[in-house]
Amino acid sequence: MKPECGSCQMCAEPIERVEFTKEMKKDYTILIPSMLDIQFTLLRNVFRSYGYKMELLDNDSRAVVETGLKYVHNDTCYPALLVIGQMINALDSGKYDLHKTALMITQTGGGCRASNYIHLLRKALKKAGYGYIPVISLNLSGLEKNSGFHWTLGLIRKLVAAMAYGDLMMLLANQVRPYELTPGAADAVSKEWIERLTVEFAAGRGFAKRVMRSYMEKIAADYAAVPTDRTRVRVKVGIVGEIYVKFAALANNHLEEFLASEGCEVMVPGLMSFILFKTDNRIEDVKLYGGSKLKKAVATILFDYLAGMEKFIIDIVNEQGVFRAPTPYSHLKELVRGVVGYGNKMGEGWLLTAEMLELIENGYENIVCAQPFGCLPNHIVGKGMIRRLRELHPESNIVPIDYDPGATRVNQENRIKLMLSVARERLAERGDAAKGARESVEPSPAAANDGGNPAERVPAAMTN
Repeated sequence: MKPECGSCQMCAEPIERVEFTKEMKKDYTILIPSMLDIQFTLLRNVFRSYGYKMELLDNDSRAVVETGLKYVHNDTCYPALLVIGQMINALDSGKYDLHKTALMITQTGGGCRASNYIHLLRKALKKAGYGYIPVISLNLSGLEKNSGFHWTLGLIRKLVAAMAYGDLMMLLANQVRPYELTPGAADAVSKEWIERLTVEFAAGRGFAKRVMRSYMEKIAADYAAVPTDRTRVRVKVGIVGEIYVKFAALANNHLEEFLASEGCEVMVPGLMSFILFKTDNRIEDVKLYGGSKLKKAVATILFDYLAGMEKFIIDIVNEQGVFRAPTPYSHLKELVRGVVGYGNKMGEGWLLTAEMLELIENGYENIVCAQPFGCLPNHIVGKGMIRRLRELHPESNIVPIDYDPGATRVNQENRIKLMLSVARERLAERGDAAKGARESVEPSPAAANDGGNPAERVPAAMTN
């Protein structure tokens, strides 16, 4: 009898793949897991503009975790358990016609087990009695193909544009929300622009560079116009970690909302740098190990296109003069030189360490590093690098938080509160130091009443 570890295909019984066919495209609803609210909503809407009936899942309860534990081996990494649990929980909900429903999941094609989630999902579907439901692989590596789903240059270009819009909106909303005078004003701007861009996408507009720049300028101006009180003192906190747990509220127990409730300004590095990192890895592979020059050339073209989109965002944010722009990918790569090698690319690889260095450099030295169970690369480049980062930046205040099915939200939040208490003490010390520095150069009340700086007054004895 073969053991079924659930973590790979090698020891499991073969599962027949159900293809997503051309005929299915018209009638089938495609379910995708949640991760980034703004970006994934825009990406979904791009797919809809191409005729795919796509729905972004929002089921977010303990039942999702329990469903994942029921159908996925508990030694499997936490993101896999959640993604699969969310999908099967949705199928169990009764909301969908199960014979006209498909699922979509990404396959990175790298060394991370994320490439194998799709096989774990199919195994779980069979166990749950849903083995007839097709699963679409979303990948650019040619791992799986379906006659009912095709990549085109136009689709890729529009998805990149949607991702860039989403990154910009997330960045600006996070910098406005802690200071807005009317609660919900920043989120209202996000909602309005999601609706406006969706209309544009449906009409096939909004993707040309000139048009994108115009829209992005208007988006930035709308966030800048939100009435704020910048005198409010906020602890600045960055969030890094494994990409799913870093972004998905389901995975990190609504970490951003918790930090906001604690009076923090939150900075979350966007999706663009991760996509640049994954593309750059193809180029680095050829540099480090040799390989196809054609592969390198294609990756370079895509990388340059993505870098151009990143520059759009940075330039437009800087033009407003009131927001902090993200760091260019090229600078991220330089920041990590001598700290961790570029060949360290499994999972988030050296990028995770670089993002912590970026946050520290930009004044977000208080950092939550989200560590999911079962993600060894993340622990190495995340928790494993904290000591080195503290040596380089003694001001850094980093707390690694473990996320797994058995971890309690109370314990996680208590550990974060300890980090925040240190951050507040340091903020108060800096405030006292700044106050002292001002008092040392400002005239005393008595001097002010006498008409100026005492150093500029002539002693009375010299006037006689």
